[in-house]
Amino acid sequence: MRYYYGNSMPLRVLDECEFWKEQEEEHTIVIRELVKDLEDEYVDALLAWEQAFAETHSRVVAFIETTIRMTGTFTYELYRDLTTLVSFCLEQSNQFIAFCNQLIQESEPVKNNPTVKVVMRHIIDESEYFVGIAQAVLYSKSI
Repeated sequence: MRYYYGNSMPLRVLDECEFWKEQEEEHTIVIRELVKDLEDEYVDALLAWEQAFAETHSRVVAFIETTIRMTGTFTYELYRDLTTLVSFCLEQSNQFIAFCNQLIQESEPVKNNPTVKVVMRHIIDESEYFVGIAQAVLYSKSI
């Protein structure tokens, strides 16, 4: 993400949240489809993750719609709520990364399939990329 968006930075951050929550939701499907013999407990967990990401994605979209209607006026309250939402998205991604690492370490069908492990690491890398964006935004003074 580029940091030259100026006053549009809050919208750009929300765009990133929207995109990455949708990606993570899709990643839950990829894992389930790729690992046909995945243990039931992990299938159930992935279904829960899919739902959680869908809900977060919806929250982000609703926030974007609210922000757009503010016509460029970013109040203290809006910034506070934006920071809270980005923090939530960041923590959710960190938890998903931990879950994916758990799959790699504990799931026999994942541990025994080199291709699946590569895909899992790619999924983790993508979530870590979003975490980096979210952290940069939260720790900067630019929003």
